[in-house]
Amino acid sequence: MIELRTPAEIEEMRPAGRFVASVLEATSAAAAVGVNLLELDALAHEMIRKAGAESCYIDYHPSFGASPFGKVICTSVNDAVLHGLPHDYTLRDGDLLSLDFAASVNGWVADSAISLVVGTPREEDLRLIDTTRRALDAGIAAARTGNRIGDISRAIADVAKAEGYSINTDFGGHGVGRTMHGDPHIPNNGRPGRGLPLKPGLVIAIEPWFLETTDRIFTDPDGWTLRSADGSRGSHSEHTIAITDGDPIVLTQRS
Repeated sequence: MIELRTPAEIEEMRPAGRFVASVLEATSAAAAVGVNLLELDALAHEMIRKAGAESCYIDYHPSFGASPFGKVICTSVNDAVLHGLPHDYTLRDGDLLSLDFAASVNGWVADSAISLVVGTPREEDLRLIDTTRRALDAGIAAARTGNRIGDISRAIADVAKAEGYSINTDFGGHGVGRTMHGDPHIPNNGRPGRGLPLKPGLVIAIEPWFLETTDRIFTDPDGWTLRSADGSRGSHSEHTIAITDGDPIVLTQRS
């Protein structure tokens, strides 16, 4: 069911957005050569505890997950692009790391993701990350009253295709509110002018993710981590936004 939020409810969602942004800022700043993925998860876990927030991930068990997630942040490295389950892995020079985090504050959820290179970057990785960020910006710019879901999807796809990246539509953006995932689904490719009309009060997460040389993925033996079929690297960017009568509000904007 699609729910529209009142202006007062959108204001109530701001603390969740600020908290999610702060955790991604802290964990991305802590990500360095020699840091273990479990240390990043522990940092996020401690921030949740101190803020009195609730994890959206630790007990999360959708149909595509092998078991409850059990951690509080997704850490996807190199050929992993989504749902990376934190494990005993120490970051190395040149690793491409995607961090995806969602939490509930005062009963409202926000969801966001960021990709970065640890240590010395490859030019190909910087291009991939930049494309994903620009695709997110384009999707947000299209998230205006009077447009439709397909306009967001096409704006994202246009950026990716201009750089030669193919697009997987199995996973994409989604509604956000009292729970992490809700309607509508927002694929990263689509036809303009099609799909649900965008109205003030719709709160959604827009999340482009691209792989360097494929659009095919498979699930890691851990039952969660999604990896590229050909071993190429992936990048993921996401913000939770609220659609208004004017410009969209980016609830998870980082400083």
